[in-house]
Amino acid sequence: MKGVLIATSTLLLGLVSFTALALDFSTDDERNTIQVFQHASPSVVYVTNQTMVRDRYSYDVRAVPQGTGTGVIWNDDGTIITNYHVIDGANQITITLQDQSSWPATVVGVAPSKDLAVLKIQAPAKALVPLPLGDSNNLSVGHKVLAIGNPFGLDTTLTVGVVSALEREIQSGNQRTIRNVIQTDAAINPGNSGGPLINSKGELIGINTAIYSPSGASVGIGFAIPVNTVKHIVPNLIANGRLQRPSLGIEIGPSHWAQRHGIKGVPILKVGRDTPAEKAGLRGVRRSPRGSAVLGDVIIGLGADVVENYDDLLSALEKYKPGERVKVDVVRDGKVNRVSLILARSTQ
Repeated sequence: MKGVLIATSTLLLGLVSFTALALDFSTDDERNTIQVFQHASPSVVYVTNQTMVRDRYSYDVRAVPQGTGTGVIWNDDGTIITNYHVIDGANQITITLQDQSSWPATVVGVAPSKDLAVLKIQAPAKALVPLPLGDSNNLSVGHKVLAIGNPFGLDTTLTVGVVSALEREIQSGNQRTIRNVIQTDAAINPGNSGGPLINSKGELIGINTAIYSPSGASVGIGFAIPVNTVKHIVPNLIANGRLQRPSLGIEIGPSHWAQRHGIKGVPILKVGRDTPAEKAGLRGVRRSPRGSAVLGDVIIGLGADVVENYDDLLSALEKYKPGERVKVDVVRDGKVNRVSLILARSTQ
């Protein structure tokens, strides 16, 4: 009997020892993942988009959920960042924090062409934990990234992956090209939109915005707007409500006018009076003595950027501010000319 007790005690000690060893199996990478999640999750919010509908029988108007998504606390004054497509068409927007408190949100500014929106809630500062901002220019393919979001309504879900590629291009909802996008294999599903992409330091390095998937679910190809782009846009949206870009003072003609002459660029239809374009001597379409339209200047470059279409021109302009001087390359009568002008503030 004593031998049995000794054997049993030895077995129990072995089990305890095995259990203790199992708790130590976590790697440095796993510990980093846990720490980043615990650090970042209080900064991730649940966004509910509601719209008003009228009951077909009673004619009563009521709010119904139109969609859900994710947002990021930008600072402790209640500023929230999410995707524009998450709140598009909403009559009411509700933000739910990690403490499960819910707050009505107002729209401060939107940039549909960048799929970004800035919201504001009146929550106490102690409940708002902003994420530290990283530098997306320092990313390399292979860097570890983490995504936190609310896929399919399942709040605070973590996925982990790497940067799969950089400088990708995707289309926004209004068909503008979003450039320099981060591609990741961290699973991003419906509901993750507007959530953070985070590096191993716990810094925000992107806003998750889209996936490429024939089925609509994650297949390991997700895209995030770089945080450096967000840093540039958010102050503009807070100040102006919309993305403000400087103006050349021109009206744009159909692209096929330039293509008909074998030119890739943006044809100028009309030059506004007392505008930077007029002062620089740019020309729009004019009539020949016989009454036919004669192609004017075609913009093929702005600053260091090549301009082949209207989207290229808008993207190039967004890099400048009103009052800055920029060089514009145009084709006139088959020859390339370069003019210098000072950009004006857009009135649109």
